[in-house]
Amino acid sequence: MTVIFRNLLLVLTGFFVLLTTGTAGEKNPPKEFYEIRVYHFTNSTQETAIDDFLQLAYLPALHRSGVDNIGVFKPLANDTAADKKIYVFVRGKSLQKIVNRQAALGKDNVFQDAGKAFLGAPYNDPPFVRMENILIEAFPMATQMNLPRLQTNKSEHIYELRSYESPTGNLFRSKVHMFNEGGEIPLFKRLGFNAVFYGTVISGSRMPNLMYMTSFDNLASREEHWNTFRADAEWKTLSSKPEYQHNVSKSEIILMKATAYSDF
Repeated sequence: MTVIFRNLLLVLTGFFVLLTTGTAGEKNPPKEFYEIRVYHFTNSTQETAIDDFLQLAYLPALHRSGVDNIGVFKPLANDTAADKKIYVFVRGKSLQKIVNRQAALGKDNVFQDAGKAFLGAPYNDPPFVRMENILIEAFPMATQMNLPRLQTNKSEHIYELRSYESPTGNLFRSKVHMFNEGGEIPLFKRLGFNAVFYGTVISGSRMPNLMYMTSFDNLASREEHWNTFRADAEWKTLSSKPEYQHNVSKSEIILMKATAYSDF
């Protein structure tokens, strides 16, 4: 009788562990990782080459492999900048999946054929000036990307990519804490910033830094949201706390629009 009871108890305990683990998993889904690929170019010929490669070869190949919600964006500053850029945002369930992606593309004959003009361009007529990759780990309190819920036509949407650099590792951890445990992420959510992602840069040229992306119906909406944010009592209290002082040494703000072939 004792053995039967013990076995029954073990079964029930195991079931309880599975049940509670599943519930926790639903509340706290595993962290995603993000790759932001930046193509630098100088002229319209290169821009067309990059667009064709992304639209006809790169995005379709990633879609076939099961990757969805890929974002392709062009900064508003491209109109006047000498160094023009195209940003490609791709998520991955793990760093290993991101690392394996290039090897998989190398074996994808459909991709290789669709992208042969870009991939095999001559050395004296390259389709871009330089390409950089930024790897990002999602924040603990924003473990998954979110598609923006915007009301206007896609052509009016504004995406704002921000990078915050810190002077030291400890001050960087202070800024990350400010977003997570400090409550900055919930504040953005309450004020309707339609954030796509928040994360720590784990490989890039400006570390230590974090990056996040918010989205708006249009430029006017973006201005309204930030005016509301700056005036918000919760933000004033949060930003005045001693533990969060001097934790950003440089910030970069990039306003962008999605291309017509971007997934969002």
